[in-house]
Amino acid sequence: MLRRDWDVFEAFGEIYFSCVFPGAIKAWHIHKRMILNYAVPHGEIRFVLYDDRPDSPTKGEVQEMVLGPDNYSLVTVPPMIWNGFKGLGSETSIVANCATIPHDPDEIVRRDPMDSYIPYDWTAGSG
Repeated sequence: MLRRDWDVFEAFGEIYFSCVFPGAIKAWHIHKRMILNYAVPHGEIRFVLYDDRPDSPTKGEVQEMVLGPDNYSLVTVPPMIWNGFKGLGSETSIVANCATIPHDPDEIVRRDPMDSYIPYDWTAGSG
């Protein structure tokens, strides 16, 4: 999933796994300081990013990808990028995250998955 000699590796804070049931949505959130490194070793998710950083060249853009064993990828998410995912298919997915700092509830901000602030419709498309 991640090696300390890769360019994307910054630091090790913790690694955790999330189980995502088919159709379940875990969104939206940003981290103020934490860098996330996601991979999906089992199942399949739709992973979505939204950039609202004021000075970013990608401000206002939404990026969507399907992750799982058939499209195995490491996705690195810098601080202050909204992200979330939805379980696809018919089985529970496992999402691994190797984060750069230990969990700190004071550095995370959350929004409801259907919050209109983020221009994304979780009900559209497959899954």
